[in-house]
Amino acid sequence: MSEAELIERSRAGDQAAFAELVARSRDQTWAVCLQITGHRHDAEDALQDTLTAAWQNLASFRGTARFGTWLYRIATNASLAIVRKRREIPEDEIDNGESSGRSVADTIADTDLVRQALAALPEQFRVAIVLREYADLSYAEIAEHQGIGVQTVKSRINRARAQLVEKLSPAVLDADALEL
Repeated sequence: MSEAELIERSRAGDQAAFAELVARSRDQTWAVCLQITGHRHDAEDALQDTLTAAWQNLASFRGTARFGTWLYRIATNASLAIVRKRREIPEDEIDNGESSGRSVADTIADTDLVRQALAALPEQFRVAIVLREYADLSYAEIAEHQGIGVQTVKSRINRARAQLVEKLSPAVLDADALEL
């Protein structure tokens, strides 16, 4: 079934059609939520908020972009709202632990380093790089999402990458030194 047909059926109240529509962008939407919030539990909350908002506002979807692009925008906004709310909570009350049961400590450490580096980026850089690398949006789609020009998107992504390299390089060098 085409995206347009699924949207029409969803607008008519067909929950199965909406589930199919969302499923097509599920992995990228989850990645956007997880990479912006940096915490699994916050990402779950952001994803839930995203799906609720998408269902409630489906009538306002104009169809000028792909449904997935619209969903990523909602996910970005929901994730940023949770990050802003988290900043209001004292740090000693935040549970920074990720879900237990992972068996590869190095992978967890690397993932945490990347999340910390992403979280340290200015918001507009973080959103741009997450949408590019995790949601696989084009520069034009990111520009539309952020309401800026394509050149500004390219600049933000370039600066984000440079800052990530700068933030991650000492951690990588420290880890390499420990292995010697």
